[in-house]
Amino acid sequence: MTARERASRRRLRFCLAIVVGIFGVFAIRLFQIQGLDASAYAAQAVDAGTAKSTVPAPRGQILDRNGVALAASVDGLTLTADPTMTAANAPQIARLLVEELGDKIDYFETIDKLRTANSHFVYLKRDVPAWTAAKTLKAISDAGFTGVFSEKESLRTYPGGKLAANLLGYTNATGKGVSGIEQQYNDVLTGTDGSSTFEVSPTGQRIPMADSAVTEMVPGRDVTTTIDRDLQWYADQRLADAVRESSSDWGLAITMDVKTCQIVQMSQAPTFNADSGTGMNDFNTVSRAVSNVYEPGSVLKTITMAALADQGKIAADSPIVVPSGVTIDKFKIGDYWDHGVLHLTAAGVIAKSSNLGTLVAAQKMSDETMHHYFRKFGFGETSGVGLPGESRGILAEPKNWTKASHATISFGQGIAVTATQMMRAVGAIANDGKICNPSVVSGIEDKDGKNKSVETPAAHRVVSKKAAASVTRMMEAVTAPDGTAPAAAIKGYRVAGKTGTAWRVDPVTGRYIRGQNVVSFMGFAPADNPRFLTYIVLDRPYSSAGGGSTAAPVFHDVMSMALERFGVAPTGSKSPKVPQTW
Repeated sequence: MTARERASRRRLRFCLAIVVGIFGVFAIRLFQIQGLDASAYAAQAVDAGTAKSTVPAPRGQILDRNGVALAASVDGLTLTADPTMTAANAPQIARLLVEELGDKIDYFETIDKLRTANSHFVYLKRDVPAWTAAKTLKAISDAGFTGVFSEKESLRTYPGGKLAANLLGYTNATGKGVSGIEQQYNDVLTGTDGSSTFEVSPTGQRIPMADSAVTEMVPGRDVTTTIDRDLQWYADQRLADAVRESSSDWGLAITMDVKTCQIVQMSQAPTFNADSGTGMNDFNTVSRAVSNVYEPGSVLKTITMAALADQGKIAADSPIVVPSGVTIDKFKIGDYWDHGVLHLTAAGVIAKSSNLGTLVAAQKMSDETMHHYFRKFGFGETSGVGLPGESRGILAEPKNWTKASHATISFGQGIAVTATQMMRAVGAIANDGKICNPSVVSGIEDKDGKNKSVETPAAHRVVSKKAAASVTRMMEAVTAPDGTAPAAAIKGYRVAGKTGTAWRVDPVTGRYIRGQNVVSFMGFAPADNPRFLTYIVLDRPYSSAGGGSTAAPVFHDVMSMALERFGVAPTGSKSPKVPQTW
């Protein structure tokens, strides 16, 4: 063997020794990892190599009676950041966020978030539409910055904007219903979020084809309302015009199917837009149809007359001697116009809306009897409409009534009601003397995706069919040319109605404010075969406004639209002539 060959062998043995040494080191380290520190390193591997994201469950839709979405959910994103990656460039990143998101995000607050110490995660902005979030992330990436990310979420949207806003309600930042149907049916509408766990690279990128685990989300269930979207839209616009033109503080317009007590339209003005966030303050977002209480005024005279007619103590043509004025318990009572002694029929009292004629008629029943009938008509209890925040109104016990109380309550002062209570009560007159609970929801999606009808209590009788028919004839006289609301008449249809004008009560002192009124009009059509009942309320319009001149024209337009929308044809009959005097 030559010297060169011996040198070559020595180099080979040296290299092999080095390789063996290296493998020995690896073996020792592998033993340490697998044997001594296995659990600790496994935990670190899981933390560094996997990520978990929430799969948001879309909230159920709120639909109109024809399946049109009034509230729905759309895909959105939440923007987040890792301050360890954004702190150095916080001002520049914050500026880009403000440029893309506008006034929806605060520049200085965002800088503070991007610099949050000892944190790898902060929320920057929730409820960002998907396309806006994608555009924002691209702008940040194009500028060469990292550390801003996005997470999927489900956003609530209201396609109609302000449409039926106070009935629908809205959701808060966490997706929970705050008011209206959104709150009442929150458990139904809310789904169950899912999750997705997957492996990621050290830079945070998802590894394709790697193991993953998915927990399926469960969407929220749909709620079908009784509302007709087209009628709702029209009534919203008409009411808003009336509130503006009359300088009223607020207004209500509600239409109900007499036979089913389904509310097909419930409008309020002013209102709000949950989609854009405009008008969202306590004054606008409250649901006045169920929470506001007020004295109904002369609309309540129909209930007094119904109670008397049911006892057989009065009919449409019954004679009533109406005095020029009375003083009861030192309380002076008169009519809205000056007159001497009048000889009116019961129909004449309703047609001319005489307080004095009504209190004279009401003397035919005791405090206990009148209170009993008012309770039968639903006053002093919730209407059963099934909306949050509903008031019971105010109806004092008869033991606390004075003679003045008996008199004023008979014509709608000294009692406080909600609009849904008033609808329910007069609806019983339109429904042949049977009362039923108003409803705004007709169906709820079951677990199989089918719409299941919501059961409502059956109608029950509160006065006789004859009594209801008698009061209906009285109410038809109101819309006649010589009544107090000819503006409510609809060509070709028989219309029964009643005006209302009541003094407003100061919520602080509890005293009446002269010159400030709540005016209203309640009516139904066709009077001889009622299908719809519409109620208009305007709070504190201009001083000379009355129910017949201000609320009745709104009734005319909304009721006309309802009859047309649902294809209700005129009956072809004419209103019977009922004498107003004797």
